[in-house]
Amino acid sequence: MTKELAKNYDPSIEERIYKNWLEKKYFHAVVDKSKTPFTIVIPPPNITGNLHMGHALDNTLQDILIRWKRMQGYNALWLPGTDHASISTEVKIVDKMTEEGIKKEDIGREAFLERAWQWKKEYGGNILNQLKKLGSSCDWDRERFTMDEGLSKAVTEVFLRLYKKGYIYKGEKLINWCPKCQTTISDAEVNHEDKQGGFWHIKYPVKDSNEFLEFATTRPETMLGDTAIAVNPDDERYKSFVGKVCIVPFVNREIPIIADSYVDMEFGTGVVKITPAHDPNDFEIGERHGLKKINILNDDGTINENGAKFAGLDRYEARKQIIKELDEMGLFIRAEEIKHAVGVHERCGEVVEPLIKSQWFVKMEQLAKPAIKAYKDKELRFIPERFGKIYMHWLENIRDWCISRQLWWGHRIPAYYCKCGHIEVSAKKPEKCPKCGCADLTQDEDTLDTWFSSALWPFSTLGWPDKTEELEHFYPTNVLVTGYDIIFFWVVRMVFSALEQMGEVPFKDVLIHGLVRDSQGRKMSKSLGNGIDPLEVINQYGADALRLMLVTGNAPGNDLRFYEQRVQASRNFLNKVWNAARFIMMNLDENYNEIDFDELTDADKWILSKVNTLSKEATSNLENYELGVAVNKVYDFIWDEFCDWCATCSAVEKTAA
Repeated sequence: MTKELAKNYDPSIEERIYKNWLEKKYFHAVVDKSKTPFTIVIPPPNITGNLHMGHALDNTLQDILIRWKRMQGYNALWLPGTDHASISTEVKIVDKMTEEGIKKEDIGREAFLERAWQWKKEYGGNILNQLKKLGSSCDWDRERFTMDEGLSKAVTEVFLRLYKKGYIYKGEKLINWCPKCQTTISDAEVNHEDKQGGFWHIKYPVKDSNEFLEFATTRPETMLGDTAIAVNPDDERYKSFVGKVCIVPFVNREIPIIADSYVDMEFGTGVVKITPAHDPNDFEIGERHGLKKINILNDDGTINENGAKFAGLDRYEARKQIIKELDEMGLFIRAEEIKHAVGVHERCGEVVEPLIKSQWFVKMEQLAKPAIKAYKDKELRFIPERFGKIYMHWLENIRDWCISRQLWWGHRIPAYYCKCGHIEVSAKKPEKCPKCGCADLTQDEDTLDTWFSSALWPFSTLGWPDKTEELEHFYPTNVLVTGYDIIFFWVVRMVFSALEQMGEVPFKDVLIHGLVRDSQGRKMSKSLGNGIDPLEVINQYGADALRLMLVTGNAPGNDLRFYEQRVQASRNFLNKVWNAARFIMMNLDENYNEIDFDELTDADKWILSKVNTLSKEATSNLENYELGVAVNKVYDFIWDEFCDWCATCSAVEKTAA
């Protein structure tokens, strides 16, 4: 019986095959204690996102690993899901409302959240459907969402546990503030970009004298919150000034001249203005010297009532006005054009302002220690190993984590306030204040940092805090596949959270991959307009062609360049494989499933020995996460041996017969 395929490979067959896999639930894993589990949890993409080349690479690598383990007989689970992405999602919904002429404050929190859930329902599954288009063999029956009922329960449980241990506290500290999104953001969400700016030289009068102290600043408007002038204690030029007082113009504030070793005598004039409420280094100096902290900014980036005559002006407009009036007063010396690193919010690109605010924090010193030990004890491994240094550097220099966000979309902080001043942390709203008995309690308006919930992902998705059979069987997971740009965002937080709640690391291995860059080696971005839509590539060449291109030559931790010619070459290779299958099926009779090993020819034995060698070598490569090497060996075998020598031998033997 002859079975003949079409003459050319048609990528449209991918969708039919994938649909068949889903219908027969080939990707679904159930607890089977007779098998060894192998688990991967997907890095949950944001519900605001669409598939990009980074997703395509990341999920292709995971798919290779999970399919390989399925074929080896493991009870393989690849658990998918999405992240609620507080800031990104809220920004998109607010922007849509703005187009309608509505502000979220106009409709209130509950109505806004109804819109948010509707938005999630309409758009939240887009990227998962796109991952299916890529061919990802996730267990879609186990899809999770960081704000579904089970994961929300886990978030509240962790908050309560950490609070009871004294690891979560509320305090007034310096945080990163985005005036556009009007929320705090973590250090990890601040990108430092080189921007053209000014370096303004200004002088303050010394009280009861004709003397002045000159300094330079990149943010003149913050002078309205200055509470000291600092010099180095070893600087002979200024020793006589220490202990005296300067006058801050416009607000006429008297501020002390202090000595602190932080001041660099060689930089600028050796004099530094100190604004503890608006600069991290100044904050530390302020703590050492007991300086007052004066915030001069409103949440929207305008000057507040502490800015005297400049109150109400935008921060940049106030800057211009302050320089103009200082010049008229004879206190402005000169300005320099400089290029310097400026912190911007990675989500919206707005310049971030350090502000003093009362926020919720997680104490990190004790939580970081087990995570450091786990790496040193080799319980946790990075591939390549060099990325362990990033992990360790972050943990060894970690600061307390600000977890509160001034957003409505997200997990609301489970803290309730009474008019008597008492704060009660509880999973549910208390009927009355345990301190004064008042029943009028209000819940904290803030939500938790998105990373607080995604830090629990490896175990919350398996049912924790309940003791489920899935959690017992599939946890800990085996490998995390992710990019190097997310180590301190997410990997670190998952490790210390798992060690604290589960008593063991959430995964044994962390496979780090690089970025997919354009053909010129540039990072793909909207501003450059060089982004490449994976779905367009799939529609033209097929998912397998894209996947093969992404993994061919790929090495852990290294960036790779996207070339359309390489996708075309991958497409040609797939056509070669298709034609090889077509050739075989055309030459098989109805008994092709029954192989008589006694009748194998020398050519048969030779090619089978080559297959055995390939299997052994490729398995070794996969075990060492050398996925690019493994696929290259398969490529070479099919192209140069199976489709070359083997086809030739078959033709010769057929002629001889």
